[in-house]
Amino acid sequence: MMNRRHLLATGAMGALLPAWANAQSFPSKPIRIVVPFGAGGIADLTARAVANKLGEGLHQAVIIDNKPGAGGVVAGEAVAKSEPDGHTLLLMSNGTAVSAGLFKSLSFDAQKDFAPIITLGFFDIAVLAAANSRFKSMQEMLAYAKANPGKLNIATINIGSTQHLAAELLKTSAGVDFQVVPFNGSPAVLTALRGGQVDAAVEILGPMMSQISSKAVRPLAVMGAKRTSLLAEVPTVAESGVRGFEVASWNALAAPARTPPAVIAQLNREANKALGNPELRKQLADLSVSPAGGTPEQLRDLLASEVRRWSDVITRANVPRL
Repeated sequence: MMNRRHLLATGAMGALLPAWANAQSFPSKPIRIVVPFGAGGIADLTARAVANKLGEGLHQAVIIDNKPGAGGVVAGEAVAKSEPDGHTLLLMSNGTAVSAGLFKSLSFDAQKDFAPIITLGFFDIAVLAAANSRFKSMQEMLAYAKANPGKLNIATINIGSTQHLAAELLKTSAGVDFQVVPFNGSPAVLTALRGGQVDAAVEILGPMMSQISSKAVRPLAVMGAKRTSLLAEVPTVAESGVRGFEVASWNALAAPARTPPAVIAQLNREANKALGNPELRKQLADLSVSPAGGTPEQLRDLLASEVRRWSDVITRANVPRL
């Protein structure tokens, strides 16, 4: 009996040894952050800024691997199937939560196949009108929508995107009926807005700042819980009469499930340090990103609440599942 117990104990220790050894030697090679978007966008620029500071703290290179496509599914699958040693991470986003309700079936479970590390930041989504628009405020636009059901046209990017679903949520939250018109990308949205083909647009604020600065488009409201420091005079949607309305896009870091807890803790610790760096905070502010930070548990709760929220929006808006 003693020999059997000894063998069982030895076997259990042997099974734990690889994970313990990986944690002790982490990081032993460059860390790869897989980004489910193309180079040059807000998510990519945020990831690169964080990667530079994170690499300094870990004394190891942190590289960005862009894998856009299929609503983030390509990137998510690549990370979910990676070795759970902390050297391959996913730039998670609210798009990850949207995909959980948008796709009929996925090769991974966003809440079970990843180990949350940290929320990196939140960035604003805005409601925009052309400079020569009849609407000078969000209240005017909503009043028109109420008086003219179905006649207002609001542009967004692709069906199922955060911008598209935010517009659908605005429709139901404000109790108005307008047409959400999806376009294939932000340039097409901007062209339609400036050309008068649509009345307004819902888009990520950061990339639109140059258009706002040049007076080509006018921000009517931001969708977050509070005003942005970049446009302090622009009210929130909630301040404009849609009580309780709050939508923001976000980015976070996650690792494959079964990554050793010690590795997750180290990544969380160093990422929090990076997000506290004044230089990085300024870089993010220039992108209209509010640094977050926090614990893996907070990210787990955020992801769960976002999956529930967007799945409900998709159902109520009758968005076709892919």
